[in-house]
Amino acid sequence: MVTGLVLAAGGSRRLGEAKQLLPFRGRTLLDATLDMARACGFDDLVVTLGGSAAAIRATVDLSGVRVIENPAFSSGCGSSISAAVRYLGEAERLVLLLGDQPGVRPYDVRRLGEVESPLGVCRYADGLGHPFLFRREVFGELAGLHGDKAVWKLLHSGRHRVTEIVADGTVPIDVDTREDYERLLSIEHS
Repeated sequence: MVTGLVLAAGGSRRLGEAKQLLPFRGRTLLDATLDMARACGFDDLVVTLGGSAAAIRATVDLSGVRVIENPAFSSGCGSSISAAVRYLGEAERLVLLLGDQPGVRPYDVRRLGEVESPLGVCRYADGLGHPFLFRREVFGELAGLHGDKAVWKLLHSGRHRVTEIVADGTVPIDVDTREDYERLLSIEHS
């Protein structure tokens, strides 16, 4: 059983407004990411919310998605991952997706979901990037994550074998700043 976890709890401090609600493809950025996640064929799809949760619930199509609220969202995405791990049930694999990264290809996600090592990551032309895969044997470590770069530290810790899935193109844009958003829009319209 593979669970997809979309991290969308951030407070968008660098951007100054809720990036989850930015207009994209006629809807919102988070709608586009959830549409991509739905196309991946997960057995279970979960999204974490925190900052702007009420506005997101009122605006974004959350049908078919389990929502987990993370009251500690301001401490970084590690808190959203640890909050979600408690609700994974029978999942054997967890694929971690960023709520502000709609350009990930479902084909790559499905290939990542088949990885047999404890950890998996996509290797793009310009380096490693999301999504990540975690198998059940590392869920305990995920439950104790803190901060924004915690999954990267786990990935590079050397404690677990990591499989890299070669993905076409460069690391898909994730929106942290106004410049990132403008770059995403310019690629979308080119």
